[in-house]
Amino acid sequence: MSAPARTRLAGGLAVTDEGTGRPVLLLHGIGGSAASCAGLAGELAVAGARAIAWDAPGYGESADPAGPADVDYPARVLALLDELGLDRVDLFGTSWGGVIATLVAARHPERVRTLVLADSTRGSGTAPEKAAAMRARATELAEQGARAFAAARAPRLVAPRCDAGTADAVRDEMARVRLPGYAAAADFMADTDTAALLPAIAVPTLVLVGEHDVVTGVEESRLLADRIPGARLVVVPGAGHAALTEKPTEVARAVLDLWAVAP
Repeated sequence: MSAPARTRLAGGLAVTDEGTGRPVLLLHGIGGSAASCAGLAGELAVAGARAIAWDAPGYGESADPAGPADVDYPARVLALLDELGLDRVDLFGTSWGGVIATLVAARHPERVRTLVLADSTRGSGTAPEKAAAMRARATELAEQGARAFAAARAPRLVAPRCDAGTADAVRDEMARVRLPGYAAAADFMADTDTAALLPAIAVPTLVLVGEHDVVTGVEESRLLADRIPGARLVVVPGAGHAALTEKPTEVARAVLDLWAVAP
């Protein structure tokens, strides 16, 4: 299979586009980029999918946000689908990306074939202290710099027995975050609570979470699965919060199982 194509689209968004067939859009977490999804994208492409991973505004090769419209993330997702000529996609969001994906699926179910929420949450607007802690992350990033910020936070993202190479990759990816993108994402998370939308989600949904996730946690994923009608919960053995990076084969298998019953 040929190497993934890197494309810069209108509005300054960059995407990785790999494979052909059933289109799936991968939305990375707050400390990552399209590169975080590379292992999963490769697995899905080999299985016959077209795996598209974005660099969110202010991440990776995408332009930094210049105004409020640039950080209306659900609207940016829909505009991306339009530019790619995709009426419907399978939508996979991890952590922060899962919060964005929840909003897209709840508000625009006609654009979403299936929904996967990986190590995700309702957002940080569920309690004032959570919102404040999320906003404080941007201050820490500004004060510490990305490399020190990543060195302090990244070890919590992986399972205790995660291999050193994968743990280093997760840390190095977080060390590439830029303050404009990260601060906007943190504000979005602090302002968001998707709880009221969950019962209205009407697309086939999979909620998966690493068994050692200490960031959003298994119980938060269980709550999402309980409140979304018909959602299935999968706990990924041996994975932490960065399950899609730690266990891409296992995550891909769960996604393909969902697609088998939701063609």
